[in-house]
Amino acid sequence: MADLLFADDKTASRYTLHDGDDLVSVLDYRDDGRTVALTRAFTIPTFRGHGYAAVITERAVDAIEAAGDREILPVCWYVGEWFEAHPERAGVLHQRPVS
Repeated sequence: MADLLFADDKTASRYTLHDGDDLVSVLDYRDDGRTVALTRAFTIPTFRGHGYAAVITERAVDAIEAAGDREILPVCWYVGEWFEAHPERAGVLHQRPVS
């Protein structure tokens, strides 16, 4: 997994993950300047079952957290489950106001 190339394609509002020349996974997002909504994690069907969705999610969370100026809203079910499996990363999550 160390040879994977992670990138932020800002014009397409998506993170990409390549293994060599192959695009293996994408993570779409919407950034409103305060919150990054991670809307859809998708692994190309022929590459499923190798943990690429977890890798791209972790690297996206790392990048957003490192920037330090955004919170994350996990809209995609997979991203929500990823955060449930990694409660130590919950500090970067967007907290909705309690009404």
